[in-house]
Amino acid sequence: MIPGTIREAARRFSDGVAYVTPRGWPLTFTDLDRLSDAVAAGLTARGVGPGDVVSLVLPPGVEYLLCYVAIAKVGAVTAGVNEKLAGPERDRVLELAGPRLVVAAPGRGGTAAPVVEVATADTPDDCLRDLRGDPDAAPGPLPPDPDRPIAVIFTSGTTGAPRGAVYGERQLQFIADTDVPVWGVGGRTFNGTSCATLGFMTKMAGNVRRGGTQFMMERWSPRATLELVERERMSSVGGVPTQIALMLRDPDFDAFDLTSVRSIVVGGAPVTPGLADEARARFGAPLITRYSCTEAGIGLGTAIDDPPADAVESVGRPLPGVDLAVLDDHDRPVPTGEVGAVCLRSPAQMSGYWRDPEATKAAFTPDGHVRTGDLGWVDDRGRLHLVGRSKEMYVRGGYNVYPVEVEAALSDAPGVAAVAVATRPDPLMGEIGVACVVARDPGAPPTLDDLRTFGADRLATHKLPEALVLVDALPLTTAEKIDRRALARLVDPARPDDLLDHRPDGSR
Repeated sequence: MIPGTIREAARRFSDGVAYVTPRGWPLTFTDLDRLSDAVAAGLTARGVGPGDVVSLVLPPGVEYLLCYVAIAKVGAVTAGVNEKLAGPERDRVLELAGPRLVVAAPGRGGTAAPVVEVATADTPDDCLRDLRGDPDAAPGPLPPDPDRPIAVIFTSGTTGAPRGAVYGERQLQFIADTDVPVWGVGGRTFNGTSCATLGFMTKMAGNVRRGGTQFMMERWSPRATLELVERERMSSVGGVPTQIALMLRDPDFDAFDLTSVRSIVVGGAPVTPGLADEARARFGAPLITRYSCTEAGIGLGTAIDDPPADAVESVGRPLPGVDLAVLDDHDRPVPTGEVGAVCLRSPAQMSGYWRDPEATKAAFTPDGHVRTGDLGWVDDRGRLHLVGRSKEMYVRGGYNVYPVEVEAALSDAPGVAAVAVATRPDPLMGEIGVACVVARDPGAPPTLDDLRTFGADRLATHKLPEALVLVDALPLTTAEKIDRRALARLVDPARPDDLLDHRPDGSR
C-alpha cells in the first residue's frame, strides 16, 4: 500500500515539494520515490527481506520517512522507537522488536542487532548515503496482501512494559481512504512529534495523497512553530493541548500574523474549556478535537461546523466506519448516560500486539472491540464524554505515564526508603507526577532535583516527577497495597471526591 502510494504520488505530483527537512532543504515527490528505492536496494544488499523487522531510532525528519517507505518496499516491517527514550527504555523496546537491522542516530542503536548510524543530512545527496544502493536494483512491486504487516507502533501496558501494536496493509489503506478519499487536495502542514507514533506512521500515506507540503521539525518549540505557521501561511495548527497552551503563552503571540489559520486540531488529551476559548479567540479559528488510542488506529472527533461546546464537553462522535461501545464489567453495553469502559472497533484497529498473544487477547472484547482503558459515557446526541482512565496512568503533555514504571525507576534512588507516584492537575501539562517519598533519613531527605537527576538515565524526561511530597509512611489499603485514592488526596487535597470514585478497575 505504501509503495504504490509513493509511486503514484511521484507520477501525479513529480517535482512538487512533498517535505521540507529540519535543515530547510526540499524533498520532492520524485525524490521521495527515487531515494526510497535506493534505500530499499541498500537494505536488500544487507540481507533485509520480506517479513524482517527493521527498527528506526531516528529524530523526526526525512531520514525516518525514507527508511519507512524503503522498508515497506522490500516487504519488511518498521518498528519505530522514540529516540527520546532513555537508554534502558530504548533497549527494552529493541529487545521486544527483535530487529534484523537497526537504523539509528549516532549512539542510539543499542546492541539488539547490527546498527547503521545515520546523521541528519544537509543536502539530498548526503541523505542516508551509507545506507543507499543502486535504485535500479530496488525490489519490484510486492504481490497484494492485505494482511502483510507494515508497522509496529509501541505503546505501554498497565505496568509500563512496552507493547507493539501491529498495523498492516489493510489498516493503512482504510485510514488513508478515510482521511484523504480524494487525491490532490493540497495544503501545508507540519510535523513536530516523533515519527515513531501512530499519527505519523498510519497517516503518512494519506498525507502524501494530498500532494501538499509537510514541514518536518526535529525539535518542536512554540516559537519555532508560530514562526513556521506565519512564514508558510499554514491553514491548520495541531497538537496536544499542552502544545497549544505553550504557543498561547509566547510573549509575542499577538505580534504574529496567524490570519491564515482556519482550524485548530487538538488530540492526545482532553482540552479544558479555558484553553479552548482562548485558542479560538486568539487564533481566530474554530477548534476541533480527535480521540483514539494506539491500538484503535482511528476513533472519534468533532467536525469544524459542530457547536464550539462539543470539543470541550466531549471528544465528539465516531468517525466513519468506527463503532463505539461503552461496556460494563461483563462486556455488556451500558445505557445512554451511564459510565462504562470505552471500546472501539473499526477496520483501522491493530492486528494485535507484536509477539504477545496473551496481551492481544486481553486487548479485545469477545466481539472484537479494542479496549481503550478509558471510562466514559455517551449522551443523547451521540457524543462521548470521558471521565477517567481504568489504568493507573496519567497523561502529561500528551504523553502517557505509568506510576508503577516511575516508582520502579526511583525506588533505588539514594535516600529513598519507599516511593509512590500520584498526579496533580496542571493548567499547562494537564497532569504532572508527584513523588511521595519516605526518606531513609528524615533529617536528610532527598530533594526533587536529586530524584530527577537519578531518574534521568532511566526514564524519558516527561516521566520524571515534577513535585515532591515527603511522608512518614505511604498510605495502604487493607490488602497492604498502596491506597491510590488516599495518595491522590495527599498530593491534591482540593480534588473533588467524585474524581476519586472511579477505581483503576472501573469499579466503585
